[in-house]
Amino acid sequence: MEISSKVLKKDDIAIFKLRELYRKYGYSQYKMSKFEEYDLYVRNKDFLVSDNIITFTDTDGKLMALKPDVTLSIIKNSRDEGNCVSKVYYNENVYRVSPGTHSYKEIMQTGLECIGAVDDYAVYEVLMLAAESLKSISEDFVLDISQLDIVSAVIDSLGLEPDAEREIIKCIGEKNTHGIEAVCTNAGVSPDTLVRLVTAYGNPENVIPTLREIVPESASYALDRLTEIVASLEKGGLRGKIKIDFSVINDMGYYNGFVFRGFINGLAAGVLSGGQYDNLMTKMGRKSRAIGFAVYLDMLERLGEDDGSFDVDAVLLYGENDKIDVLNDAISMLTSNGKSVMAQREVPEKIKYRQLLRLRENGVDILENNA
Repeated sequence: MEISSKVLKKDDIAIFKLRELYRKYGYSQYKMSKFEEYDLYVRNKDFLVSDNIITFTDTDGKLMALKPDVTLSIIKNSRDEGNCVSKVYYNENVYRVSPGTHSYKEIMQTGLECIGAVDDYAVYEVLMLAAESLKSISEDFVLDISQLDIVSAVIDSLGLEPDAEREIIKCIGEKNTHGIEAVCTNAGVSPDTLVRLVTAYGNPENVIPTLREIVPESASYALDRLTEIVASLEKGGLRGKIKIDFSVINDMGYYNGFVFRGFINGLAAGVLSGGQYDNLMTKMGRKSRAIGFAVYLDMLERLGEDDGSFDVDAVLLYGENDKIDVLNDAISMLTSNGKSVMAQREVPEKIKYRQLLRLRENGVDILENNA
């Protein structure tokens, strides 16, 4: 039996689409426990989206945590792959404070990880799948891409003190050019290169020439990689959907190389986030390289909240003395014509319906029509 899309929530539909997309490119599903030892997250708390973690004591006395992140668990249970690449995807619940409710929430998260001998093609493939993941949810999307090796090279060229570097990185993430200028002025260096880097947002054909003018020689290889990979993405049908944005800047203690964030029109915050995390692999005792991303399915609940969609096609009002058989016949007639029907004694609050109907002995009357 075919399941109507009306039955499925947006996140359910997204999961089915994304699962098929990842399988198409050879990614296998990774299953894991709902909890890990708390120590795993303490040692890598700066990598987490939030350091609010739900903990409990296991029967053997170990302090455990409900999983706030998937990537750390996958790395912990992975092994170095030599010249191969392990490609996995996941649909897992994580437990963290939701930005929308500011309370703990069980959130379904889907994504993929590529671990092992990650080369330029693997980076391209993950970026392409990130874009295609967004496209499977909405055609109106954009994938913002940054390159941390370029950012690091520009910052290093200024010779700033560690505290000033940390402040600069914060300002870059906020696109705070005034803050960059203030820090550089206090340090006695010119802010011009950094300001040009941060403000060089947009389509690759417009941004790359600017980067050629300002990027130090030490980052020329990183710039060549960025140029080649975004060109391949555009050639693959993503022209106009890929933007270069150096304000996408994750923790450099964990991330390196390409980092990216995906947006869908109608949602204020990013719905997808990812990047290369070779530094995290090193911190966790792995020799392999890695790149991946996550799609935050809880964000989809806000997509189209005010798009005029209906909860039900028809609300059918019936009276206390109406016969069950007559009511059932009316509902059967309506549902056989493809309508969804809610039978009620009176109209519930906050229900959006196409039609409001009243049951009669010989059929139904239309009281209201919003179609």
